[in-house]
Amino acid sequence: MNKPLTDDSDAALLRRYRQGDAEAFGELYARHRLGLFRFLCGLCGDNAQAEEVFQETWLSLIRSDSQPLGAASFKTWLYQIGRNRLIDHWRKLGRHQGRQESFDEQLHGEALAGESIDPERELSLARDQQRLQGALESLPQEQREVFLLRAHGDLELNEIAELTKTPAETVKSRLRYAMQKLRRLLSDPAQTQEVNP
Repeated sequence: MNKPLTDDSDAALLRRYRQGDAEAFGELYARHRLGLFRFLCGLCGDNAQAEEVFQETWLSLIRSDSQPLGAASFKTWLYQIGRNRLIDHWRKLGRHQGRQESFDEQLHGEALAGESIDPERELSLARDQQRLQGALESLPQEQREVFLLRAHGDLELNEIAELTKTPAETVKSRLRYAMQKLRRLLSDPAQTQEVNP
């Protein structure tokens, strides 16, 4: 017996969810939860704050009946909602931008989930995470945001440009400068330690 073909694109899953299919929401959530959380963590640097904004983002999607506009993809739209919620959160706190403080717990927890603990490997992983954290902290906010959208959101440059309302060439330059600086800092451990003593 042939199984009917279904459209499992994000847009189709969102439509199905809006029509009452809870499993469709579960699939959307499973596809995008980790990238969205990492993006928010990277921007604000605080796991608790990122978790709060993460929950607000999904609640906004659940409570709303809106759809991505125009040619925007579901992912771009979702990240825009998350970004807007984070900006709203900062305004409530009287902050204008986030600061990368720590997302060691999230990275460390994922890396070691289900594995036996090797103290040497754990120490090495912790040092690598500290170096990466220090390098990310050293990036200007605009470069960090573009890098995180590309790395964790897996968004294309044109999607990042649309989301941040920035010209595509500017996004491309910011990403290039971010990558150059991260490569330089991560290739020389002494530089990363200077950035994040």
